[in-house]
Amino acid sequence: MADGPPHPAAPHAPTAYASNATPGAPAHPAAADPHPPAPSAHTAPAGDAASADRSAPSPGAPAQAGAAPTGAQGAPVRGQPAASAAPPAGVRLDRRAPAEGAGGGDDYPLQAPDPRVAAEPAAVCVACRAGRVDDDGYCENCGHAQPRERDHMEQECGPVAAVSDRGLRHHRNEDAFAVGTTALPDGSPVSVAVVCDGVSSATRPDEASLAASRAANASLLDALPRGTHPQQAMHEAILAASEAVNALAGEQPAEADEHAPQQNAPACTIVGAVVTAGLLVVGWVGDSRAYWIPVDRSPAVRLTEDDSWAAQMVAAGLMGEAEAYADHRAHAITGWLGADAYELEPHTAAFKPDRPGVVVVCTDGLWNYAESADEMAEAVPADAAARPLHAARVLVGHALDGGGHDNVTVALVPFPAVPQGAGSA
Repeated sequence: MADGPPHPAAPHAPTAYASNATPGAPAHPAAADPHPPAPSAHTAPAGDAASADRSAPSPGAPAQAGAAPTGAQGAPVRGQPAASAAPPAGVRLDRRAPAEGAGGGDDYPLQAPDPRVAAEPAAVCVACRAGRVDDDGYCENCGHAQPRERDHMEQECGPVAAVSDRGLRHHRNEDAFAVGTTALPDGSPVSVAVVCDGVSSATRPDEASLAASRAANASLLDALPRGTHPQQAMHEAILAASEAVNALAGEQPAEADEHAPQQNAPACTIVGAVVTAGLLVVGWVGDSRAYWIPVDRSPAVRLTEDDSWAAQMVAAGLMGEAEAYADHRAHAITGWLGADAYELEPHTAAFKPDRPGVVVVCTDGLWNYAESADEMAEAVPADAAARPLHAARVLVGHALDGGGHDNVTVALVPFPAVPQGAGSA
């Protein structure tokens, strides 16, 4: 997870939940007949034609013998004391019942559940297997937090594969990825992978990484088939990702300024790779990285340079690499996507590898445990180009075995791209 830089504050947006329950209209029962006729199979009780029609089963639905029309018992009957009537199910009685002989009730019949709609089974805790999971995602029995959808994600698309995991220390996954394949105008295949890391000190980092990865991926898959050069397409994709993250800052309500004025605007890092039959293009902002790992492992190369405090110290000659990255300020980033970024400077680079291999696109949750190109090459399985999904799982496992202190996300793109559909076992 990217460490946040000291940059201006923007508010946090509380999530609003709207209720779907709608009270029914007030009931006004008709005068009771002292000698009411017995209801027949074709006659609904007086004053309840609409309710009977609402409760009628749809064609093909099984009939329920003896079932009263919805709301048929909802109104008090004249000539009987109101207190003697048992409160029917589905009726709101928070108003005083009308006095005997008074016209019209003041209660509020609620729409009964539709018997044709099956109720969803309640979620059961994955830990104790007995407790019910509440709306916040915690077990009501043992209190265990349930896995979220983004806690662990895997995807394989043609020759490209990616895996993301929450890690062992963080309460949520603030990384995101997007992968895809398309074709250039000449029909040759092209593979795309984008990985983003939410800035943990900013507000809604998980939303920022998700918005950026989706926007960049969509931009690339749109531009490449139109003949845009891959390096230019990568530049435009990073700008599109930046716009998507900037838009999140505008979605925060004005009242958030009062509740959390110190919070920064949503922000994230980004790194992406485009692989064609003869060209490898990478683009990035922040400290997420791309590595080139040839099949013969010589030489493995890091393709990106971090936008970070440590990288600046090394580039300026003020500190050695080992010393800089051992400093507690090492992961403070100097470039990111977000409304409060100082100045967006997308980095892009193009390469023409002379041998087959695999591109590793990852967040610092992985490269913290395999920082140099040689260390990454050692961690990547030998068959990664043929089995990218398996290799991505192995790399995530490598980070978890090392401590899993951060979210871990990695995408693998073989070069040259293997034929689509080959997949990985």
